Amino acid sequence: MATTYKDYYATLGVPRDADQKKVKSAFRRLARRYHPDLNPNDPSATERFREINEAYEVLSDPEKRRRYDEVGSQPFGGNGPFGGGAGPQVEYRTGTVEDFEDLFGGADPFSDFFHDMFGRSARGPRTARPRRGEDVEGEVEISLDEAYAGTARTVELSTPSGLRRIEVRIPPGIADGARVRAAGQGGEGRGGAERGDLFVRVHVRSHPVFRREGETLYVRVPVPVDVAVLGGEVTVPTLRGTRASLRIPPGTQNGARLRLHGLGMPRHRGEGHGDLIAEVELRIPEVITPEVRALAEALRRSREGAPVG
Repeated sequence: MATTYKDYYATLGVPRDADQKKVKSAFRRLARRYHPDLNPNDPSATERFREINEAYEVLSDPEKRRRYDEVGSQPFGGNGPFGGGAGPQVEYRTGTVEDFEDLFGGADPFSDFFHDMFGRSARGPRTARPRRGEDVEGEVEISLDEAYAGTARTVELSTPSGLRRIEVRIPPGIADGARVRAAGQGGEGRGGAERGDLFVRVHVRSHPVFRREGETLYVRVPVPVDVAVLGGEVTVPTLRGTRASLRIPPGTQNGARLRLHGLGMPRHRGEGHGDLIAEVELRIPEVITPEVRALAEALRRSREGAPVG
């Protein structure tokens, strides 16, 4: 039975003497219009895209185009000069067959006309090419304490075979917005290929006491006025859950920043920790006793240059 002739020039809307540039331009314009991804609920657009792709496969290949032009509109079928298995074994290579088979749900992307003219693969029905699974992304939220010590989260993925639960290890020092990779935990591969990867983006919540900038932590530390004036020591909280001793130099001003080395965030890449910066907040006594008032007045006279006493 004869196969219906297909006018590839009419399909792309170009004249028979169109050069490769015009053929390519017409294909791109039509492909953008009828691509299945842009017309998910329109079977006619999918079929139109199939025809456009087939026409471009032939007209963009000089040898295929020459043979097509020689045949013209003569009917031919399985017993014709280009029919059945007698023809040359030419396989589709524009964008890879597998890519277009994916678009068409695994179906053959070419018509009988195309196969009668250019032959079918001697391997018979096409088998799925091994293809690595897709990468999958997810999100989790952790506290700053967990970011300091490291933690784990269970991520749930919905798959064709059911729900998968994957425990993802979050290393110490992880930055807000960074991604953690769980190799081989993504989408299933095709044809025996390996799975894709799972990437989990980590969001670190703000802390009520500490502020983070990279590997450096900041914390406000109340310092009594007498310690700021005369010098002394205060204790500073750390994310380790301990308190560190901080030396206050005489004459320390409000807002001064004093550094405690190695008490900041763990370095995500590398060894050791960043620093902890203590921001001084001078504290005035809440109860002004006669003694406190006398000392304050003496300080005022000293500041104004008046004799003390």
